[in-house]
Amino acid sequence: MPFTGVSAMDRKQEFVRLALAEGANRRELCRRFGVSSTLAYRLLSRFQAEGRSGLDERSRRPLTSPRQTGETTEAAVLAVRAAHPAWGGRKIAAVLKRQGLAAPAPSTITQILRRHGVELGAFGGGETDFIRFEHAAPNDLWQMDFKGHVAMRSGRLHPLTVLDDHSRFCVVLAACGNEKTKTVQGHLTEAFERYGLPWRMNMDNGSPWGNGPGEPFTPLGVWLIEQDIGIGHSRPYHPQTQGKDERFHRTLKAEAMAGPPFADLDHAARSLDRWRGVYNTERPHEALGLRPPIDRYTTSPRSYRSAVEPFEYGPDDQPRRVPPNDSRISFKGRTWRIPKAFGGKIVAIRPTPTDGLYDVVFRTLRIAAIDLRTKGGQSQPVTDVPEQVSPMSPV
Repeated sequence: MPFTGVSAMDRKQEFVRLALAEGANRRELCRRFGVSSTLAYRLLSRFQAEGRSGLDERSRRPLTSPRQTGETTEAAVLAVRAAHPAWGGRKIAAVLKRQGLAAPAPSTITQILRRHGVELGAFGGGETDFIRFEHAAPNDLWQMDFKGHVAMRSGRLHPLTVLDDHSRFCVVLAACGNEKTKTVQGHLTEAFERYGLPWRMNMDNGSPWGNGPGEPFTPLGVWLIEQDIGIGHSRPYHPQTQGKDERFHRTLKAEAMAGPPFADLDHAARSLDRWRGVYNTERPHEALGLRPPIDRYTTSPRSYRSAVEPFEYGPDDQPRRVPPNDSRISFKGRTWRIPKAFGGKIVAIRPTPTDGLYDVVFRTLRIAAIDLRTKGGQSQPVTDVPEQVSPMSPV
């Protein structure tokens, strides 16, 4: 390149003085100095007008930049990012459009953040996304789980989360001090009264909704069945079965729990409730086309009733009341063990097309099977999920 290096100014001055000499062959000088005629005549014009200073390097930045992002837009980008430090270009662009602003492209927003020294990727990212699937309508399925144990300055926090599968709407985000049945039931009751009943709920195999992979029935699950809500449990050691709720937990940790520990449960409850409002109504969700979950959620037409509706079994069913403190029932001269969660409830024994084989049902759910073809043997608890019921042995 011509006129580069530490002696560039000296070479420029030498060139222009030689070119301005009387009788100088400027075209030949351009060839010898390796410069174009355009550059040469520009330098000569500047030198004659400004002297030596006309040879200084000048910025190539245009005097006007019609496509440069305006200060107002940049300020709006930075304001959204400051309010939501875990959001990237796509989410910020979606929010600005909702506010009626001319939002830059997500890549431009990323450059704006970098130019202003905003650290990107501070809250993780880069993990492989869960395989996306969803139910066809709101309230077809709710996913429920606890977000582990979170330390606070005083005590421990157990965030209870319930997410609608179709819309990703957060139905429950509760700051709980424990993981007991009564605590969960209270928060679910509030959600049922506000949003109505889902058709089905899915949860993992831990307490209080399961007693491990082999015992899916608990008092909480029985209460849900009495509300005419189907229940299901994730495959053991397969958290992707609860994929949307697991992904929600990542977002919850990055956006609502990234700061200093909560002081106590009251502080946690206020903070989580405030963030839940942002998540449901403002935060763009990429799986929803950068719309917030509330744009896809509608309440359920199935109203909650605190009193359990009576249930009548069929004419061929043989009802049995399970003793409250004894999980055994009698049938055909034998005693059969029923899961403890159904203590005090009325179950029914229903014949099947196979001679000697009966289903044990609770309301609309098949919970076990009785096989009269077995002889003796030890009592066995029901170990499979309702979709794969195991035969029961007599006590």
